[in-house]
Amino acid sequence: MPEPVEETVPIPEPQGLPLLGHVRSINPDFPLGSMPNPPRLFHYHPADHAHRKGEIYRLNFAGSTTVVVSTHELVNETCDEKRFQKTISKTLQQVRNGVHDGLFTAHNNSEEWAIAHRILMPAFGPLSIRNMYPEMHDVAAQLAMKWARHGPSAPIHVTDDFTRLTLDTIALCSMDFRFNSFYSPQLHPFVEAMGDFLKECGARAQRLPLLPAGLLHRARDQKYERDIEVLRSTAQSVLDARRAERSSNDRKDLLSAMLRGVDPKTGRRMSDDSIMDNLITFLIAGHETTSGTLSFAFYQLLRHPDAYAKAQQEVGSVVGTGPIHVDHLSRLPFLNAVLRETLRVNAPIPMFAVEAKEDTLLLGKYPVKKGEPIVNLLARAHVDPAVFGEDADEFKPERMLDANFDRLNNEFPNCWKPFGNGARGCIGRPFAWQEALLVMAMLLQNFNFVLDPKYTLGIKQTLTIKPADMHFRAILRDGLTPPPSSTGCPAKASNGQHANGGEPAAATTTGIPMTILYGSNSGTCEALAQRVAADASTHGFRVDKLDCLDSANGKLPATNPSSSSPPPTRASPRQRRPLSASPPPLEGVTYAVFGCGHRDWTQTFHRVPKLVDCTLADRGADRLVDIGLSDVSAAATFSDFETWEDDKLWPALKERFKPEADGRPGSSAGSATTALKVQVLNPRTSALRQDVKEAVVVEARTLTSGSQEKRHIEIKLPEGMTYSAGDYLAVLPSNPEQTVRRVMRRFKLQWDAQILIESEIHTSLPVNTAQKNVLVLADAAVDDKTKAELTRLANDGFDKEVTGKRCSVLDLLERFPTVELDVGTFLSMMPPIRVRQYSISSSPLWKPDHVTITYSVVHALPLRPRLLLWRRLLLPRLPLRRRPPRRIRTPLRRTLQPPRRSGADAHRMRLRRHGPRPLSRLCPRASRHDPQRAPTRPRHALLRLPIPETDDLYREEFDEWERLGAVEVRRAYSQAGAGAEAGHVQDRLWADRYDVIPLWVEGAKVYMCGARKVSDAVRDVWVKVREEYLRKEGKTEGEDEARTWFEGLRNVRYVMDVFD
Repeated sequence: MPEPVEETVPIPEPQGLPLLGHVRSINPDFPLGSMPNPPRLFHYHPADHAHRKGEIYRLNFAGSTTVVVSTHELVNETCDEKRFQKTISKTLQQVRNGVHDGLFTAHNNSEEWAIAHRILMPAFGPLSIRNMYPEMHDVAAQLAMKWARHGPSAPIHVTDDFTRLTLDTIALCSMDFRFNSFYSPQLHPFVEAMGDFLKECGARAQRLPLLPAGLLHRARDQKYERDIEVLRSTAQSVLDARRAERSSNDRKDLLSAMLRGVDPKTGRRMSDDSIMDNLITFLIAGHETTSGTLSFAFYQLLRHPDAYAKAQQEVGSVVGTGPIHVDHLSRLPFLNAVLRETLRVNAPIPMFAVEAKEDTLLLGKYPVKKGEPIVNLLARAHVDPAVFGEDADEFKPERMLDANFDRLNNEFPNCWKPFGNGARGCIGRPFAWQEALLVMAMLLQNFNFVLDPKYTLGIKQTLTIKPADMHFRAILRDGLTPPPSSTGCPAKASNGQHANGGEPAAATTTGIPMTILYGSNSGTCEALAQRVAADASTHGFRVDKLDCLDSANGKLPATNPSSSSPPPTRASPRQRRPLSASPPPLEGVTYAVFGCGHRDWTQTFHRVPKLVDCTLADRGADRLVDIGLSDVSAAATFSDFETWEDDKLWPALKERFKPEADGRPGSSAGSATTALKVQVLNPRTSALRQDVKEAVVVEARTLTSGSQEKRHIEIKLPEGMTYSAGDYLAVLPSNPEQTVRRVMRRFKLQWDAQILIESEIHTSLPVNTAQKNVLVLADAAVDDKTKAELTRLANDGFDKEVTGKRCSVLDLLERFPTVELDVGTFLSMMPPIRVRQYSISSSPLWKPDHVTITYSVVHALPLRPRLLLWRRLLLPRLPLRRRPPRRIRTPLRRTLQPPRRSGADAHRMRLRRHGPRPLSRLCPRASRHDPQRAPTRPRHALLRLPIPETDDLYREEFDEWERLGAVEVRRAYSQAGAGAEAGHVQDRLWADRYDVIPLWVEGAKVYMCGARKVSDAVRDVWVKVREEYLRKEGKTEGEDEARTWFEGLRNVRYVMDVFD
């Protein structure tokens, strides 16, 4: 809390009417536009509020006052849950007539809310939301099909169709109920009743309290009661239908959670009234906000063609033309940024209200009484120039890409609050985000959109806001035709709760006993704990207890989440105990912690698990292994956990407790149950990858001679694929034909056989322990001599004879032909194919559909060709002699991007070996400028090149670009040269610092590409340059301050592309 000033400052108040105050000043159809200092982005400037009251003002409604704050500084202060709590506004008080103690409208002390919240949190966890993807895809496909059949000339009422979409989606996903809104020109009666109900709630909130209830609005009040009856009767019919189903116990949706869930704190279930309250709440909040977000997102994209093109291009490069799968959604960073930026400038809930728990001062000077409503006006705070710059009103998705989004939230906490705050924030955020990403990706994949050129953004406001009367046309892309019928949905994703995809492993009576505990709100950490329990018996341990942290006792490997809230409910009191002032001693306790969190909650990201981990150690507990952490927003939580579990947890447990043998009968420490069932199919079929396309290598030549061979290849991109300066080309490798034939011979398979793989356990290839693989071969040997030799190789001879000679599993199988290994076990040992990324060295201004790659040939290849798919470099093996064009499979990857506008900005690039490669793709664009405009400042390049005679690649091109004024090159030769040119790039930077400093002062930007070692060296010199500059200015700065300054530049004025 800011220090109070000596004298308080009265909160300014617009002029109002006697007694009535500002009641008559509020437009009932658009209250947001009636606020003093209205947001410019809504193009609504009421004449009666020409005066503007700045960051804070107070409104008076017939004696009832409300404070409105509209800057980030004030919003950030009111988000402190120790001083402020959610208040139920007058509008929400009216909404309570229909939904009572629903999650959105309940009072802070409501026990019904607390019970429902604890029961429903796991149902909104990442795993549960992921499992709802097929239903989301089903409804999104219905929308796409409807628009495709409309034809290219039919105007589409955007907000109406998005309302149908989001209502059907939340109903199908949460309660398996179909409104079938796309099959009728009229919206379902529930939707009409809900819209009228919400509008009337706003109108009733503005009625004068002095007039008798019902005196002037009898007909409207009767309609209001009928609308409530429609809402509650619909919810009751859904509830009755579910209870009448005999198979309802198999469902795992939100309605099932409400019917069968038990509050872990009180042991109570939700009442029927509470279930109906929350069913209606989900249908209201779950579709109003998302439909508004999607409508605003498409409006902004269609008003900003560059952003539209980037979003559509990203969908094309990630998804292609095939079905959209749930894993695609985590690979759409620009589309993610589009949604964030839309919610910044057009949040469908443009304000939220809190109240002070006690009399307090805002900013240390503005007095606010206990219980007085404070409206956080996000429509203004989200465009605060102090946070988002002078262009804060502009729609720029780039500012919301992950790196800058994280920086903004770290520097300006609570600067982005479209989902509310803290414990009363939106519980359905992950649901809405997955739905919105899927719908946008599907629509951009299939359609081009044309907005009505006469349309001017207007706002329709009920409980939320959305564009009014917005229409556009949807035109199928690339000659696509409307489908005759739905092509179906992908199968349900595995929730990954257990290692074997079913129930946890059967309890055993052997093995070392252990207790596994978790703290979890959303259910993710609970699922990870169940994974450990399922795997325990295979490692020689016995799970005696799997429970939440409040039952902790003894040794505790534990998993903990962190989000926007205090420690999870199912971590009390054990997890909270380390946070108390006088916790009990924990000597003799051995523990391990794995934590989950979401990067968007920057203030609490991994805070709780880290605090638990450190505090337990401080209190005397023995940390078994370093903490494991995962970001659930990256959709790789189970992969992260498996790596930590296999590489750290189980090895440490075995080292500490030394189990005699695995607890599962028939297993030994070196054996592995077959993870895969394999069926060999002789009929020939093919299934192409959906995320790559075929490109053609048209030229390959050598640039240098001698031992350090460097090559140049030219590749024709697949039709429809484009690129920008700064992109990667990602190449999907393939196994050498010779190696594949060796495998087929070893396992006696027909050359055209197809292999169908089924997995019985939840696992991620590969089984990443080479010694373990050798032991598996030893177990499969049928004679004692072979078994003994393989056992020796897995132990004493492993480093020298297996690792040292790069000996593969296939090599060992050929060396020991009596090993009877099935192909399923063999494949489970193989690492998966992964793309290899190469920096593009050309510019699209040269040939828009061709790219060039410049690379070194690494001769340290394995002694024999191996079926280790990720270690086989594809490009160095391309032939230099004439032969039919080689085809490769490739997607594009966006990476280091140059500045998008010319002007005074100069930029310098420091590049390591083959330094010209990234710069060569930027200079052609810089060399082409409008002759009518003033020439831009030349770009400065620092290039690190070992030897002038062999490594100064593309010298003629760079000389020409220097002549045109596009670039000024400063070279650094690490193995030759004299004077300033001798040394490494950091040495040249220091030598030229007096040329660099003026450019930096003028606003230059830096682009650094190279290895981590080079990046760190350049950073250290850059800090030294700043220190020298400050000394000349008569200023001093500590090393920590200098490094903090440098970190603040990253991804803003200093961008790095580090490749190791």
